[in-house]
Amino acid sequence: MLYGWLAVLLIALGAAVAQSFGRFSYGLLLPAVRDDLGISNTIAGLVSASNVGAYLLGTMFVAWATSRYRLLGVLRLGLVLSTSGLLLASFADSPHWLAMALFVAGFGGACVWIPAPMIAADALPPKHRGLAVGLMGSGIGIGVAFVSVLGGSLRASQGDQAWTSVYLVMAVAGLIVLLGVLALVRHQQASPAGGGGFGGFSALKRMQSWLPLLFAYTCFGFMYLLVMGFLTTRLEDDSYWTSVDAAFAFTLMGFAMIFGGPLFVAMANRLGARWALSIAFGLWPIFIAIVLSGVYVPTLLASVGLGLLFSGLPSLITLYVVENTLVQDYGPSFAAATLAFGLAQTISPPIGGLLADFTGSFLVVFVLSGLVGFIGLLTSLQLPKQSN
Repeated sequence: MLYGWLAVLLIALGAAVAQSFGRFSYGLLLPAVRDDLGISNTIAGLVSASNVGAYLLGTMFVAWATSRYRLLGVLRLGLVLSTSGLLLASFADSPHWLAMALFVAGFGGACVWIPAPMIAADALPPKHRGLAVGLMGSGIGIGVAFVSVLGGSLRASQGDQAWTSVYLVMAVAGLIVLLGVLALVRHQQASPAGGGGFGGFSALKRMQSWLPLLFAYTCFGFMYLLVMGFLTTRLEDDSYWTSVDAAFAFTLMGFAMIFGGPLFVAMANRLGARWALSIAFGLWPIFIAIVLSGVYVPTLLASVGLGLLFSGLPSLITLYVVENTLVQDYGPSFAAATLAFGLAQTISPPIGGLLADFTGSFLVVFVLSGLVGFIGLLTSLQLPKQSN
């Protein structure tokens, strides 16, 4: 039992390296990156798109790989790639170099995130499987909070060029986690026999109510990066917050992510996945509206709420797949669902950057995110009432 919890902890930290460091940290560092490299919001969005585009390609690779190789092997490969991408980013001196580094990290992120929940769930007794899945979101929250504190402090002392130092620290932390996973994490799984179909969709279609879940995941993929990718920039550019205050809002959001996964998983256990997802999507536009006000204290509280949703929503979607698929179908099924999610998040940052440059603010960007959240609410209501 103790080994199981240790394995879950290491996998959660691996998710932090792959997601918080390799993908979400760019949103926090964006104002510094943009000003240090002298690029526009549109170029910054395209750099972000290289990361999420690689995540999309990585998802397709995982759909193929998990039909032929064990989940743990794919996760280990992902951690190697994520850490390598972080190290490359620490030496970036142009948007092209940074885009290449984030591409490597994004590909690794898919290889880590898709197998991680099932490996964590199998490390604990059945009664704790839901909690294990929720703790994956907690790991991401810990990583976001760490990056927020680190980025805010280094930027205050070193200026905009501090973002490369932040990537170097994250690369070192990633190497430590990678060594821990290689040494201590194990997973019992029979050799996969294939049968996932192109992109894993044949396996996904064997899951109950796969279509509304797919649409819900797609909505989340599009709406969340419009906020996470541009939150600090919105607060600094449009609400005239200082970089320290904007980083503090991002930090609060990261700390809240630690609790969002377990909180919404517990809600799903009581109310079912349908209502838990519907509540989460329904709260999204409300918190967006508060952030748009720019009023200091309400915006900080809304940042906490968004943090809960950032980890709660993917935890709910992941838990639904874990509980409604067999082990041999899980990898291809979740990869197929993540493929649609990846498509949505690939187009999200460039659209956000273009809208910001065209309108001169991030108002329309955040309004669009809120509208997609409402669509996610309507989609979640199509899930079966009895599912949990």
